[in-house]
Amino acid sequence: MKYLIVGLGNIGPKYAFTRHNVGFMALDKLAAEEGLKFSMEKLAYHTEWKAKGRKIHLIKPTTFMNLSGKALQYWMNTLKIPKENILVLVDDLALPIAKLRLKPKGSSAGHNGLKDIERALQGSEYARLKIGIGNNYPKGRQVDYVLGEFSEDEMIQIMNKLEKVKEMILSFCFVGVNKTMNSWNE
Repeated sequence: MKYLIVGLGNIGPKYAFTRHNVGFMALDKLAAEEGLKFSMEKLAYHTEWKAKGRKIHLIKPTTFMNLSGKALQYWMNTLKIPKENILVLVDDLALPIAKLRLKPKGSSAGHNGLKDIERALQGSEYARLKIGIGNNYPKGRQVDYVLGEFSEDEMIQIMNKLEKVKEMILSFCFVGVNKTMNSWNE
């Protein structure tokens, strides 16, 4: 069984610790814990994680957030991974800091990375793990907020919660989206 886990974010040191990059942060933490190394490949940084007979491909698209669907579609087709075996890790303004919510499908809620994935997959029927980044910003300052860095307290909360993200990814790969939602959603 093969799986594709897509962490959303923007490449480059300017964006490394921004709220919009929490998908990248989750995969970086998982890779560090498991001794995995990402390598630059076509449209994404890629590594493979083997867990109990499962091949779990982790990618961090290099296409920037607004073209995330291009990288996802390329890797999905190249690796021949069905849509039901794809999980997208994404930041979510509607959830409090570090709150996790797995969904089997849903709208983009205005998120440009998800909009492009919907375009590439011709629909919104794919699993996504939403990682809360809060919404503590003044009206009209959403872009500055998502492209801003976490406060020290927020970063501690996020980093502590990313261990749970790893467990949720494993659960998704072993028992599927519905059982994982029922067991892990907060």
